[in-house]
Amino acid sequence: MSRLILLLSMVLCLVTGAQAQNRPAQELVTSLSSDLISIQSNFTGTEIVIFGQASNIERQPNDPSGYELAIVVEGPPQDITTRRKGRFLGVWVNREAERFQNVPSYYAVASTINISNMANRTVLDDLGIGLNHINLAVSGVSNVALSDRDDFRRAFIRLRKQMGLYSEQETSITFLTDTMFRTNIPLPANIPVGDYKVKSFLFLHGDVVAQTEQTLAVAKSGFEQVTFEMAQSYPLFYGLLAVSLAIFTGWLAGVIFRKD
Repeated sequence: MSRLILLLSMVLCLVTGAQAQNRPAQELVTSLSSDLISIQSNFTGTEIVIFGQASNIERQPNDPSGYELAIVVEGPPQDITTRRKGRFLGVWVNREAERFQNVPSYYAVASTINISNMANRTVLDDLGIGLNHINLAVSGVSNVALSDRDDFRRAFIRLRKQMGLYSEQETSITFLTDTMFRTNIPLPANIPVGDYKVKSFLFLHGDVVAQTEQTLAVAKSGFEQVTFEMAQSYPLFYGLLAVSLAIFTGWLAGVIFRKD
């Protein structure tokens, strides 16, 4: 009897393994409505549409079957300082400060469900999915007590959200069919220039089974691009030109509106 049970178990394992090998792997394909955002003087913000298809999944609009999506848009990394104000002799002044290193200058995440329910915390931390899971590394050279650093992290995220540079849009990815999806990501007027990463993740029961990464470029164009490059590459010449232009403009206004 024991030999028969062992034989049946071996056969069952072989059948299950064969089915797993024959089952097609999940595939994720995504695309952007535009891979270049041009910033001009009249730029007031825009949004990009991210759409795609998840192949070989059993997801239905009202029957997820364990498949969920998360899309993260990250701007170029920056070093950003967050300061705390306090009263000194009746005046509000900057007191403690914390410097966060190589943090995303822009961050937006969209998902099909609440992010906390998508995977365990370790997976979300490793992938940086969600505002509570961004790696906010500090410089280590500050006058902030260790017990206050969590407060500075929360303040940092709150301020970035108020500026429109950080956002979390849970349940904003919609499936148009059983496999095709789309979502909209807002880009504010104060968005930094540079190369952005658009990362998409397909989860199955908390595990990543497919992912993609694309690049989005945000750049100034026209006169704004010329002045930006001049200010970055030739700051002294740019400063002298700006002062000269201000003096000339003031002189010209005085000539035009001079009263005889």
